[in-house]
Amino acid sequence: MHRPDRAWGWLPSRCAVCQSWPQAPLCDACISRFAQPQHRCLTCALPLAHLAERCGTCLKSPPPLDLCLTATAYAWPWVDLIADYKFHQRPGWVGPLATLMLSAPWAEDTLDAADWVLPIPLSAQRLAERGYNQAWLLARQLSPHNADAHLLLRTRDTPSQRSLPRADRLANLVGAFAVEPLRAAQLRGKKVVLVDDVMTSGASLHTAARVLRQAGVVHISALVLARTETHHDA
Repeated sequence: MHRPDRAWGWLPSRCAVCQSWPQAPLCDACISRFAQPQHRCLTCALPLAHLAERCGTCLKSPPPLDLCLTATAYAWPWVDLIADYKFHQRPGWVGPLATLMLSAPWAEDTLDAADWVLPIPLSAQRLAERGYNQAWLLARQLSPHNADAHLLLRTRDTPSQRSLPRADRLANLVGAFAVEPLRAAQLRGKKVVLVDDVMTSGASLHTAARVLRQAGVVHISALVLARTETHHDA
């Protein structure tokens, strides 16, 4: 499948990380240095020190995701770049960040196999504050033909998740997502990829995945730009 990100061009500029000139906004050297592929659990994307496919926690309590992929760890320099993209009105970063996401192992094959590519939705209040949903911009860039911002809905605003432990994050999100009722039949028997910028505890992705599973989705993957290296109970 052709994706516009592969043809994404750049005008002469400095790399945002190393400041080299002239370079792409994210130069190949910095991507190679700071986004090295890691062996990760296939269902929670946390790093694994051994060659197993899944971590012990996921084997004991399988998450609602069939596959979970990330391009990089949520660490410098990506923390600052994602914050600029997300909170400081930098939607132009979507091209290089989506290209970085495609570097995650199995990302392109997973997107090609998907019937729908759905962003984690923002509440109307958050959307009004930011002006755009950063996950939707990424989803549309990654899969322009299968991305949809209206199948999975945010039904209510929730307090910030940042300072909450995982159990409270999950409780915070109960009832926060729903499938568009007039289009629910379009999800039955389908394969879906959920897209978000950062995965911390997985509460948002897991809550959304359960809603999609109830709607009849048969396979759910998550593709995120960055994954925090926290434990499952964080």
